[in-house]
Amino acid sequence: MKNEQFNSVWDAIEDTPEEAENMKLRSALMSALKEHITSKGLSQAQTAKLFGITQPRVSDLMRGKINLFGIDALVNMVAAAGLHVEMRISSAA
Repeated sequence: MKNEQFNSVWDAIEDTPEEAENMKLRSALMSALKEHITSKGLSQAQTAKLFGITQPRVSDLMRGKINLFGIDALVNMVAAAGLHVEMRISSAA
């Protein structure tokens, strides 16, 4: 058995580098949203209204169900929350 080291859990569990990068972005967006919701003390109902989504969808977000969210939907929620997304692209290590 070979011991491999990875820069991210997503690098370790996803099948391709493309899938890993997608999951890293989605994970970062979800984390920022969850932190914002928690720091503002918003209920799931308040969050749903703010984001223009259903309360069960907010529940999925808060429980980290990453496979239920695409990058577009998460970026839309970030904007609805009054947050700004900045992106940095660098060469792969």
